[in-house]
Amino acid sequence: MPLNRRKFLKKSAVTGAGVALAGAAAAPSAQAAEAAEAAVAKGGRKPKRYSLTVMGTTDLHGHVFNWDYFKDAEYKDSAGNAQGLARISTLVNAVRKEKGRCNTLLLDAGDTIQGTPLTYYYAKVDPITAKGGPVHPMAQAMNAIGYDAVALGNHEFNYGIETLRKFESQCRFPLLGANALDAKTLKPAFPPYFMKTFHVKGAPPVKVAVLGLTNPGIAIWDKAYVQGKLTFPGLEEQAAKWVPKLRSMGADVVVVSAHSGSSGTSSYGDQLPYVENSAGLVAQQVPGIDAILVGHAHVEIPELKVTNTKTGKTVVLSEPLAYAERLSLFDFELVFEKGRWTVESVAASVRNSNSVADDPKITKLLKDEHDVVVAYVNQVVGTATETLTTVEARYKDAPIIDLITKVQEDVVKAALVGTEYASLPVLSQASPFSRTSEIPAGDVTIRDLSSLYVYDNTLVAKLMTGAQVRAYLEYSAQYFVQTAAGAAVDVEKLTNAGNRPDYNYDYVSGLTYDIDIAQAAGSRIKNLSYNGVALDGAQQFVFAVNNYRANGGGAFPHVASAKELWAESTEIRTRIAEWVTAKGSLDPKEFASVDWKLTREGRPVF
Repeated sequence: MPLNRRKFLKKSAVTGAGVALAGAAAAPSAQAAEAAEAAVAKGGRKPKRYSLTVMGTTDLHGHVFNWDYFKDAEYKDSAGNAQGLARISTLVNAVRKEKGRCNTLLLDAGDTIQGTPLTYYYAKVDPITAKGGPVHPMAQAMNAIGYDAVALGNHEFNYGIETLRKFESQCRFPLLGANALDAKTLKPAFPPYFMKTFHVKGAPPVKVAVLGLTNPGIAIWDKAYVQGKLTFPGLEEQAAKWVPKLRSMGADVVVVSAHSGSSGTSSYGDQLPYVENSAGLVAQQVPGIDAILVGHAHVEIPELKVTNTKTGKTVVLSEPLAYAERLSLFDFELVFEKGRWTVESVAASVRNSNSVADDPKITKLLKDEHDVVVAYVNQVVGTATETLTTVEARYKDAPIIDLITKVQEDVVKAALVGTEYASLPVLSQASPFSRTSEIPAGDVTIRDLSSLYVYDNTLVAKLMTGAQVRAYLEYSAQYFVQTAAGAAVDVEKLTNAGNRPDYNYDYVSGLTYDIDIAQAAGSRIKNLSYNGVALDGAQQFVFAVNNYRANGGGAFPHVASAKELWAESTEIRTRIAEWVTAKGSLDPKEFASVDWKLTREGRPVF
């Protein structure tokens, strides 16, 4: 469906290693003025002071409006959260009015252009890369709100470098990535930093540097797009390289925008020598940082104080909740002493998007794009004979997940026709991504199917042995909490052992097996068989698997190093829609099978 109108924007290209921008004149805050008066009253000299507020969002994932495209309704959750940049715009306007726009910065910590049907549509259906194509909705919204700088997230690379570069060209702010390097030259492929000068009446200007850091996991998760082109070293080493440079350039304040959580953990095990969630380690190890805007982990951290081990100084971290549900604020108080500005204090807090209404400017700006996508996702592509749901899919073999594995199996079998691997049996993997997906009986729309597969994953075929598949299943079964044979079973407490997310628990179709949750992790897979016969560890299989898992996401054993037989760039979500469209009917008899069940000492749990 064509757009009703095109929107174009005028901007000058961002060039050079960093980006510098001069701010307007600003006056000290009333609070700072009172402190100055108090100092005078005590007989001391009146110090020069300045108050600065840095605002931040992260993991926006294409959320412009408080709208659930999968449910075709306004977004709601049990906590009363609201989503979308239209709400953030209202919060930002209020802070700028309160603090003075010339005393504020607005940053983001990445994962911007993937995550909703809105972003998928403008990457794939009406792509921004097409000649005369549209301006990306996220670029339009963030330009209108007035972002100063945005760090690259790992999901920025999901649609390939061409799409990312086009998005970058449409933004009036730099995309920062000090540890996103050109694989050949090892020089930054994106601006590492952004610097802004704030003019203070009657005092020297304040120079604020923002260092952008992205996630090393991109090398695994989007290997198909970045291998041989970009490399992603660790955040700590690159921060240690750049922070002293920024200080030597005269930065009075150094803020890091990091697409990396604060926990110090990695989901990819030892596949990379760099930590995935290293924002806390950066604060701890690298001197000269005042504050870090944290991203990637999708958790809310209003304020976290970390002591730098080399200086003993406190570094303040904050992570606003994802999807534009929160806005972080870093309030800096600076004092001019001994010929230089010093950060006297930093306090972080968050503001909630549910406390305000949408900014009508953003609503008006992107109504056309929103309406186009709503119409797109509501297209009917088939008819379901019965309702299918993921409500129990975490602990029971649900037909709705079998639909995914069946589609993947069919696509891979067709792709391998005529190859030496065509005669091998195909196994297929899928995860229960959502606990609320439902394909209703009757008309089936693109949004129904999209809600089943919320990620933009693509399909890969790997060569695996029976022994490797067994190890894979044992690893997956760690998802369940060990539950003794006689103990009561509470389904709300049965899963997510060790905080493992639902998307890191896999079904594998084409085999039959039991998961004995009374056993310790590592020895839970029982009665594993293929075609009714105990699985031969040496037998070879073609394994249909999503690219996240194939590249090592979730650190499942063997799959990342297994031989790749075939891969494609079409999303699994699209393949599901094509499969249903071709069939015209969605009947569980054509795809559902009971491959696994939970047991305790041989007895089924359900």
